Amino acid sequence: MRKLIIGTVLLAAVTISSGLSVAVAADQMLTPLDIPTIEGVKALEIGAAAPDFAIADTSRQPYKFVAKENAASLLVFWSMFCEPCRAEMPLIQSMYQKYSPTGLKVISIAMDGGMEDSISAFAKQEKYTFTLLVDNENLEVTDAYGIPGTPTLYIADKTGKITFSKVGRVGEEELEKALKTALGI
Repeated sequence: MRKLIIGTVLLAAVTISSGLSVAVAADQMLTPLDIPTIEGVKALEIGAAAPDFAIADTSRQPYKFVAKENAASLLVFWSMFCEPCRAEMPLIQSMYQKYSPTGLKVISIAMDGGMEDSISAFAKQEKYTFTLLVDNENLEVTDAYGIPGTPTLYIADKTGKITFSKVGRVGEEELEKALKTALGI
């Protein structure tokens, strides 16, 4: 509990000192282009190329994402401090279990740099088995993807093009339809 409180205070201090303001989309049905973006950052549009990136996972091991690896990818940008994000994770796990045999990659990117141990404990407790990455304190991956709020989901097809984007919680039917399209099934 103490680590969580310290992490919250540190995240708030970093947010205030950097002038960063992230809108929490909660349960609103929005796309990344419907709400104000972080100053100077433009949200990715459908049809844009998904940026490649290299960051660490919750075990602090390097992970490299290459969008054009002939696999559809669901990219989930979230935060430990976002209740709608945490509430959406069981659906993400369900889609991972259902579609990973068809080649789907599910990659969650926590926007909580420095909280790897807390994120890892949360994932273990909830039995999440998809890839869990942690963006660094500079939010390099978050900025590259133009994340205007949390949760934000992008789906990239097998060619590395964005085919779906959503800010706020997504419904099961909507997500499944978008995944099937990206997977070509």
